[in-house]
Amino acid sequence: MVPRQLQRAGMTGNVPYYGGRFSPAQAYAAAHPSRPPVPPTTRAGSHADTLAALQHLLDNGVITTEEYAEMRARVVA
Repeated sequence: MVPRQLQRAGMTGNVPYYGGRFSPAQAYAAAHPSRPPVPPTTRAGSHADTLAALQHLLDNGVITTEEYAEMRARVVA
């Protein structure tokens, strides 16, 4: 049964707030927020992406050529 106040407002079904109290399912959901799934890391192309990012940093002057060579050696190895 749906209370008369909710029928008048057209708020039937899964209402987020009911008479000033949480339902047990809503209390659990509030206490345990869901985390978005972490996308899996793909190894294919990760070296190319990293090298492109390093090249971009070098081109914009964020890192020096010595830092670029050091980081590139870590990625390639």
